[in-house]
Amino acid sequence: MALRARGWRPPPPPLLLLLLWVTGQAAPVAGLGLDTELQIERRSVPDECPRTVRSGDFVRYHYVGTFPDGQKFDSSYDRDSTFNVFVGKGQLIAGMDQALVGMCVNERRFVKIPPKLAYGSEGVSGVIPPDSVLHFDVLLMDIWNSEDQVQVHTYFTPPSCPRTIQVSDFVRYHYNGTFLDGTLFDSSHNRMKTYDTYVGIGWLIPGMDKGLLGMCVGEKRIITIPPFLAYGEDGDGKDIPGQASLVFDVALLDLHNPKDGISIENKVVPENCERRSQSGDFLRYHYNGTLLDGTFFDSSYSRNRTFDTYIGQGYVIAGMDEGLLGVCIGEKRRIVVPPHLGYGEEGRGNIPGSAVLVFDIHVIDFHNPSDSISITSHYKPPDCSVLSKKGDYLKYHYNASLLDGTLLDSTWNLGKTYNIVLGSGQVVLGMDMGLREMCVGEKRTVIIPPHLGYGEAGVDGEVPGSAVLVFDIELLELVAGLPEGYMFIWNGEVSPNLFEEIDKDGNGEVLLEEFSEYIHAQVESGRGKLAPGFDAEMIVKNMFSNQDRNGDGKVTAEEFKLKDQEAKHDEL
Repeated sequence: MALRARGWRPPPPPLLLLLLWVTGQAAPVAGLGLDTELQIERRSVPDECPRTVRSGDFVRYHYVGTFPDGQKFDSSYDRDSTFNVFVGKGQLIAGMDQALVGMCVNERRFVKIPPKLAYGSEGVSGVIPPDSVLHFDVLLMDIWNSEDQVQVHTYFTPPSCPRTIQVSDFVRYHYNGTFLDGTLFDSSHNRMKTYDTYVGIGWLIPGMDKGLLGMCVGEKRIITIPPFLAYGEDGDGKDIPGQASLVFDVALLDLHNPKDGISIENKVVPENCERRSQSGDFLRYHYNGTLLDGTFFDSSYSRNRTFDTYIGQGYVIAGMDEGLLGVCIGEKRRIVVPPHLGYGEEGRGNIPGSAVLVFDIHVIDFHNPSDSISITSHYKPPDCSVLSKKGDYLKYHYNASLLDGTLLDSTWNLGKTYNIVLGSGQVVLGMDMGLREMCVGEKRTVIIPPHLGYGEAGVDGEVPGSAVLVFDIELLELVAGLPEGYMFIWNGEVSPNLFEEIDKDGNGEVLLEEFSEYIHAQVESGRGKLAPGFDAEMIVKNMFSNQDRNGDGKVTAEEFKLKDQEAKHDEL
């Protein structure tokens, strides 16, 4: 049902109306009545009667007119239209003018009108014989007065009302539209779609424009509108007859103004907020999304996964791009986004067009692609002169968590250290960087952005994608590694007869078994050292393969060379 004020105009001056429509039918045969006084029988009275007919009111009613013998002479039902008239202004026969006074809408009266209060001794030619007693079965449908205004009755007020409808606001509401007798003529509920419109700029009938002012989102009110503030004497040409009072049962769902920006309400702000989000940062956050009336439309919690996005770069709706700026890790805030900064007039999915959106967010973490690791040392022993470097073999304990404190892993819980060779690619790059220049006994916290951690993919079931990681580390043991490029070194002078010492059987050929036995013997005696943290047998095999240049499974004196004799090999 369109509520727009199309072609509305003030009511015309009253016309001199007759009670009866001249039908052109021959006058029915009827006996003359002997009743001399007006008789009124109230056959049905509604439980509620907020107002009754007074002289000067305009009424719409149905009737059946009969003679005392039951013969019908007229009926508004036959014309499928109520009889519309002012009361007490001489537009009706005197008996009807009196009989209507005091009636309620939906009241039914049986009225006997004597001739002196009807058409008297003259009657109506061809319709009402002279001196006829007239019987009318009357049902009152509508009542209003030219002095009436819009009536508003609020029957539900929400606990919170941060703003009310003002002129030029855009609203979304549901309504049931009825006449005063309760007959439904339209309902937005039946269409399962709100009515969306501006208020106070002529898009609505004047009475609705006025009746909506001051409403809160969530409020429910009944707005009663006289016809001269609705569709007037012509009606709407379809469902609403002329001179009809209208009753709208309205529930306001949404409200905004085109000039609105976003609104932000901080719910929880951490006491320690070392950094706030800026344009270009990448955020991970949880949210619940609702409409202004509380209707749920989406939640990251239901997917058990954060929403991850860059901010300030157009990856999200404009209102969220703005609302996510300046947040702290761990902060909770409510962001209210008007539709022109949300999904506009079209909406999206289960978000209706022109809807105000409410996001309750919880920031889990954020970082910037330009971020490096952050190191905070909490404890260093008195002697902290030997610092970790690339190639060193480290044993350490750690707790790994997300920025919001969610624990991911802990070597303390497992009861064993984590052991790596620094700089060998055995841990993520950020961890490798965070373990550098650390001494045994030192405790530090290393914060690693995702591009130096597990990236966008994360680790399935363990580390979320794009997560910033926090490692609390204690270094327990450090075994110095070899110089870069070496997997084995000599602790002293190298024998000038090295090949002969390895070739114990003196056959001029060294097999893998001979080579391995010799190298392990040097390590055990302290004359040589293998790179710590690696498989010793694998190192020895690689060393032998590098010496076995023709790949025949044996090394000859001609093939055998030390590292300084051939720089491309790293073995001896």
